[in-house]
This record gives sequence, C-alpha cells and structure tokens, in this order.
Amino acid sequence: MLYGRTIQKIFFVLCAYLGACCEVLAAQPNILLIISDDAGYHDFGFQGSRTMKTPHLDELAAQSVVFRQAYVSAAVCGPSRAGLFTGKYQQRFGFEENNVPGYMSASGLTGEDMGLPLTETTVADHLKGLGYATALFGKWHQGDGDRFHPTRRGFDTFYGMRTGARSYFSYSEEELAQRKNERMERGFGHFVEHQGYLTDVLAAETNAFMEQSVKDGKPFFTTLSFTAVHAPMEAKLDDLAAFPHLTEPRKTLAAMNLAMDRAVGSVMSKLDALHIAQNTLVVFMNDNGGPTDQNASNNYPLSGTKATHLEGGIRVPMLMRWPQQISMGKTYRFPVSSLDLFPTFVAAAGGDIAEMKELDGVDLMPFVQQESQLRPHQTLYWKKENRAAIRDIDWKVIRYPDRVPELYDLSTDVSESHDVAAQHPQIVNKLLKRLFAWELTLERPLWQLKREFEGSAIQRMDEFRNHTPDKSMN
Repeated sequence: MLYGRTIQKIFFVLCAYLGACCEVLAAQPNILLIISDDAGYHDFGFQGSRTMKTPHLDELAAQSVVFRQAYVSAAVCGPSRAGLFTGKYQQRFGFEENNVPGYMSASGLTGEDMGLPLTETTVADHLKGLGYATALFGKWHQGDGDRFHPTRRGFDTFYGMRTGARSYFSYSEEELAQRKNERMERGFGHFVEHQGYLTDVLAAETNAFMEQSVKDGKPFFTTLSFTAVHAPMEAKLDDLAAFPHLTEPRKTLAAMNLAMDRAVGSVMSKLDALHIAQNTLVVFMNDNGGPTDQNASNNYPLSGTKATHLEGGIRVPMLMRWPQQISMGKTYRFPVSSLDLFPTFVAAAGGDIAEMKELDGVDLMPFVQQESQLRPHQTLYWKKENRAAIRDIDWKVIRYPDRVPELYDLSTDVSESHDVAAQHPQIVNKLLKRLFAWELTLERPLWQLKREFEGSAIQRMDEFRNHTPDKSMN
C-alpha cells in the first residue's frame, strides 16, 4: 500500500511538472524580425514621407510601439548585424568593419576568414535551445566561409546569400561563375537561384516556414532579412509605374520600397491567416542609415548618411508589435538599441538573461509596457577606427581623426546643426574620457578596409552633413 501511494505521489508531481512545462511552452511567443537594408530614416509613411507608399508598414506602425530614438550599433551593415545577433557591441569581439572580399587591408583577416567569431553565440542559438524553430531568409553578411554559415550559427533553415548584396533577379550561369558568394543558397551548400523578384521571394519563403512551424506545433524565430532597398537599384516595372511623378534614382528607390512594403503586408497577412498574430512578437527595423549618395534615400530630419556617426548613419526606424503584451499605437521616446533585441527576444521566450552577464542590450519589455520609467540606456557608443561617438543622456560627442571633436544637444538639435563644443569644453572632455575608457575594453579589429576608404567616409560625411532634401523627396 505504501509503495502504491509513493507511486501515486510521483505520478501527481510529474503531471504537475509537465503541466507547468506545457504552460510555459504554450506561452512562448513566435518571434518575427524584419530587417530592411539601407532605407532612409524618413522614407516611410509612418516616418512622415508623403512620397513613399508604405500602407502595410504604416498599418503595422499604428498597431505597434514606434521608437523615435532607435539606434544600431554600427553605421554599416555587417557590424550592425553582428551586434544585433549577439546583443553585444561587436567591437568587443573584433567585428568592427564590413567584411567585403577584395576591399580589405592585407594586415588583417581577409576572404573567407572574416566572419562572426565562433566564440560568440547568437540569439538564434539561444532560442533554438528554448525549443524554437529558427530560420533566416535573405541577407546574412556574417561571413562567407562555411564555418560561419547561418545553419551553423543557430538557424535551422536558411534561404538567402552569405554576402551583403546581390541582384534582385536571378543570375545566369555565366554571372554565377563570377559571383559565387552572391549565389542564393538553400540550407547548406545547395545553391539554387530564385525565380521572380527577390523581395517577393523572401516573403514567400518566410510565409512557408511560419506555416510549417505552426503545423509542427513549434514556436518560431524567423529573421526576414531583406536586401531592399540596398543597391543594385532594381525594381519591377509595375512598381515603377506607381511613381510617374518621380525621376531617377528616387523613382527606383520608391518602387523598391513599395515592393518591400507589399512583402511585409504578405507576411502580416500570413500571421492573421495562421491565427497566431496575437502571440507573435514582430519587430521591423533598418540596419543602418540610408546612403543618400548611393540610393537617393532621405534621412530627414537627420544629418549624414550610412557609414557616418552623425544621426543619419546610426538612428533608424523601428517598430515593435506584440498584441498580447503591448498596447497598440504607442510612441517610445527614450533611446534604445538594436543590441536590446537579443535580451528582449530571449526573455520573452522564457530564457534567463540574468545569467548572460556580457550582454550590452537590455530587455525592452518593462520599458514599453511602462513598468519602468527609467531610460534603457544612459550611454551608447559607436566606433570605427579613429572615428567614434558617444551619447550620454542627450549630449553627443563625435570624435574625428582630422578635426576637433563636436558636441551636440540632441534634445534640441536632432539635425546636429549647432556644434556647441566651444561652449561646453568640460562636457566634451568628460565624454571623451568615458569613450576612451570604453575603447580600452574592446578587442583589436580582426579585419579592416583599406585605409583609403576611411578618407571616403570623411568626405561622404562632409558632403551630406547638412543635406536638406527638397520637398520633392519628402
């Protein structure tokens, strides 16, 4: 009899444990991260554009928290994504610059040796460990070598390209022979070109993955990593026809942006069709500022472009929707960082971020749910070779290799039009010392572009520092 009671107790305890586990698993949200590429800060309806047609993203914004001071951790694609995927300043593990074969200094790593260090774990690694089906569709740009492949960095499913950009249309056999790192790849090592326009294809692949995950009864984490609106500037004829009043290259940009908006609408509709929209955490953001000189993007009212530490290079549009947890139509005005997405996603999935001592990001949920009235970050940092920037509360210092530092009060001067360094030398000195103290904690860059490109970045900054688009660009 005693033996039977013992078995019965064990049975009830086991049932309670399994029930609790099932309850946690049932509460896990699906997570959909959508990344646009090289989009202008102003080039969306929800950001104030009257030219761009983005009805689906505008609808998403109306259902989301709109972040008015969202930053990425780098002003160019590769390092920005390295920070996002790891939740750490990427300079801490030597990923300070884009990894672009053929453009690199011979003094560092080159070719297929450049990539997200294998010592780093990704948000996909952690979510996979929490029971998620994981996928990446589109741009990777974290290393062309096999050992850096997305399927070896936490993503179960991959369809995209290892490098940072490619044509939106399929390549011929002759073109593929010259562009091996731009080939579309399904899984690991199975190279197959897409049919149709790439932006549409990536959305369709995402929809199929989400549907299969629901059938399998697993929560999913999928990153829809668009190449839009990064060069090459290629659009569908039907989309070009939607902007008869625009001239090139702005016309092609608008058409590419329209295609991306349509793709986002397709994915949002799929969430509704699968009846999972309520418990799906959706984030839309851009990877860095728009390169006005390359794709005619508009960063108004910000100064500067991609590859600069002016606000136009590092402040980006960002939306977050999770109907079960976040009220719709909110605006969040304190600075946040793409570094915050890692802990936000892992915490939402039930992971213990308290154990992850090296994260530089924070869980945004207490802030957007208004449980905390504090700022997520007092201080944010950026660095590329000798160029760097620090933002502390609303003061921002930018350090250059060829001129004295500049100081801006972003609470009153978001366009960085009025350098007040001469009026506040003590603030400049204090923030430069804090910036240098942070730099002393970083790893040396594992690779760098040839030095000549730093000169190009300074020239680009000067040319577009006070670039004010006319009304036709709005």
